[in-house]
Parts: sequence; structure tokens; C-alpha cells
Amino acid sequence: MRRYTLFLAVLLPWLVHAGLGPFWVRTLDFALLYAMLALGLNTVVGFAGLLDLGYIAFYAVGAYTYALLASPQFGLHWPFWLTLPLCSLMAAFFGVLLGTPTLRLRGDYLAIVTLGFGEIVRLFMNNLDQPVNITNGPQGISGIDPLPLWHGFMDQGLSVGSWHVDASILYYLVFLGVLWFLYSVAYRLQHSRTGRAWVALREDEMAAAAMGIPLRNIKLLAFALGASFGGLAGGLFAAFQGFVSPESFSLMESIMVLCMVVLGGMGHLPGVIFGAVLLTLMPEVLRALAPLLGGHGIDPENLRMLIFGACLIVVMIFRPQGLWSSRLRAREWQHD
Repeated sequence: MRRYTLFLAVLLPWLVHAGLGPFWVRTLDFALLYAMLALGLNTVVGFAGLLDLGYIAFYAVGAYTYALLASPQFGLHWPFWLTLPLCSLMAAFFGVLLGTPTLRLRGDYLAIVTLGFGEIVRLFMNNLDQPVNITNGPQGISGIDPLPLWHGFMDQGLSVGSWHVDASILYYLVFLGVLWFLYSVAYRLQHSRTGRAWVALREDEMAAAAMGIPLRNIKLLAFALGASFGGLAGGLFAAFQGFVSPESFSLMESIMVLCMVVLGGMGHLPGVIFGAVLLTLMPEVLRALAPLLGGHGIDPENLRMLIFGACLIVVMIFRPQGLWSSRLRAREWQHD
């Protein structure tokens, strides 16, 4: 079953490109990037039960790390195989930096601190253009190096004779491979001793401490690993877009990634990916349908967001455990 799913996932961009056009392939590219972010946030929220409202900051750290090391901003054009791991490591460092002072916080207090951290990172990116220009401020960094192929860069696509593969399809295949790798890492972590310690922490912190689980190390590991996923996705985003600016890392992006995790099913890896793909594609589908549904002076953009929000509310009322939750999680909600 998994082989057939992977085979269909590989064929999907060609089918979409032929039937709907390149715009929808780019939308699928962003869906895979959000799926990487959702897997990382699921490590913190779904496994360890630590509410993080500033997760997009790690995405920003990864994106700006790649942008600074592979763009004309500083005249550096480091190879991607060195820059991408650095994006992940830098984000993991910031994850530990965030986790260290928040070890004793839970619930609403932790959410407020992480929310502030996300906004601080965005404001730093927005204002580090003086007195020394590092991030180019609100104008962002452009001219970022795309991912390379063996004969050039991926933004040019791939041509073999008369056969041409669009760049968006090439990025899709790369993102799919990275997502598969991150999914494998998350799956093995979930079924490891560390994963069981995270679940114990999520269910009852005092009981976990009484059983000898080192809460400090387990929490820091959750923040660091979750952040590393976000940093890697951020580096890929910078290479894909060729441009980064603080506008791409607002609080709404953090809320959207959290909605993906909750809507898909916290702690359930396939559900988290499903939630990310659904919430990425759904606004664009509604954007295409909004002019048909609008009329009578109603702004199609406002109508799109109204329908989108109403759908989220309905799902949370009737499926609070998520659209594709694990069996254990579903039984817990039924008993509650």
C-alpha cells in the first residue's frame, strides 16, 4: 500500500501540470513545505504536548540562513549540500535557545512566551538593516541561489531532447524526497524510547518525572528536533522562492501550521501530513470558486476566508480529535 501511495505521489505533479497547469504544481510544492513544518511542530505539540505558537520563527531562521549564505547579500554562494544542513542546525540551536528558559512553563504561559519569540525573530529580520545591513530589512533578500542540477540550476527546468520537465515539478520531487526522509525520522522517533518519553510528558508531567524521565533533556530535545525540521523547510523555501522577506513569517503562518496539526490529528503522522495538504490546497480551491459563489456586492476574497473559517469551525465541533487521528487518540476522545 505504501509503495502505491509513493508511486501516485511521484506521478501527481505531471497529472496536475497536464490537467490544471503549473500554478497548481507550485501549490503542491508549498503543500509539501507545510507538511514538513507540520511534522516538526507535531514533534513539539503532538508528541511532547508543548504548545508552541512561534514555530514559524524556526522556518524564518532556516530561510534567512540559506539566503545569507547563498545570495549576493554578502557575496557568498555556498553549495547547497553544506548550506541546507546549516539551516537545520541553526534552527535547532534557536530551538534550544527557546526551550532553555521555558522548561518550567506549561499551557497558556508557554504559548505566550513562544508567541513572543516568533514575533521577536520576525522583528529582528525586519530591522537588521542598520547600522549594518544584514537582512536588508523589509525589502528582503533576493537573487537567492536555487537548488542545482548536475548541469545547471533547477529554476531552468530539465530538458532532454524535446522532453522538458518544469522546474516546479523538479522541486516537487525534491520536496517529496525530503518529506519522506523527515517522515521516516519522525516515525522512528515516535516508536523509540524518546517518543514514549514525550508521550508520558504530554499525558502527565509529574508522573513522567516520578518514573525517572529527565524532563529537561526531553523537552529540549523536542524543541531542537522540531526546530530542525522547520529550519530545513525554511532553507528549501528560500531556494524555491529565490526571495525571502519578514512578511512570509507572520504570526498567521504559525497559527496556520498549528491548525494543520490539530485538524489532521495531533500525534498521528499521516493525519498531520493530510492536514497540511488539505489546508494548503483548500484556500486556493476556494479562491478559484469565490467569484462563482460571490455576488450581490460581496468581496470574493472575504467570502473565501469566511467559508474557510466556517469549515474549520465545523470540523473542530464534529471531529475534535482531528480528521485522521490515531485509533488510540480517537478512543480517548470517545471516553472523554
